[in-house]
Amino acid sequence: MKKIGITLGDQAGVGPEVVDAALKAIAIPAGVQIEILGERLRGVTLGEPTRETSRAALDALEEGAQKLKRGEIDAIVTGPVAKEGLHELGFHFPGQTEFFADRLECDNHAMCLTGANLTVALVTIHVALSQVPELITQEEIVRVGMLLAAFSAQRGANPPRIAVCGLNPHAGENGAFGREDVDLVAPAIEQLNADSKGAIFSGPHSADTVFGHAVKGDYDAVLCMYHDQGLIPLKLLDFDTGVNTTLGLPRPRTSPDHGTAFDIAGKGIAKSSSMQHAIQLAIDLIV
Repeated sequence: MKKIGITLGDQAGVGPEVVDAALKAIAIPAGVQIEILGERLRGVTLGEPTRETSRAALDALEEGAQKLKRGEIDAIVTGPVAKEGLHELGFHFPGQTEFFADRLECDNHAMCLTGANLTVALVTIHVALSQVPELITQEEIVRVGMLLAAFSAQRGANPPRIAVCGLNPHAGENGAFGREDVDLVAPAIEQLNADSKGAIFSGPHSADTVFGHAVKGDYDAVLCMYHDQGLIPLKLLDFDTGVNTTLGLPRPRTSPDHGTAFDIAGKGIAKSSSMQHAIQLAIDLIV
């Protein structure tokens, strides 16, 4: 029996209602069991997060991480949390991606988002845009590219076709708009094609055109240099189907690609489709 743990996120938000709706909407296959992690609070005022709702969200994350580490669950789906409330409790991570990597002692991880139209992975994640150029290295591009190729292959791409975005406008125009694409990105692509054992990496591509080609099916995934480069097109096209997954963990972690939505919690208008896709991806990765 395979088991998937699900956290409700901050229970003043839409987490509990989208989890409940998603579980009613999808068919859980035989041999897969769902476990709701953490305590379901009573008396929560929807739309008004408190220290108690933050504490319950953090406790559920800790429980889930420990169960993943011990092998008591085979995958985890995490509901949306409010980072401000978690930070007040001593949560010092930029996001849940970094939290699970720390708790599972995983140094080789990356953020990936996948939806009905696009799959993107990010070389840099939650950092100021001004810091991105200094964090882009050939080694990091190769590391995340290898993780993305493995994920694409696991989902059936044979061989995986990965488009690599340039950092600068028009991928630098051969150095006219910065040397990073010539000196770092292009050599990383050469190394990826040499080391990846079958995956096909191309680029550096101009970010203003590559996503259209990916949507048409020319590529299985796009490797992006920074957060908004990948997430703006993904959320534009796949907001209702997008799933956040952490590449490189010993066991899968997925999450809906939306926040707590405190402003609409309890109003009956929150869509559960992203949570449905997050649960379905977790199922697909373990069965």
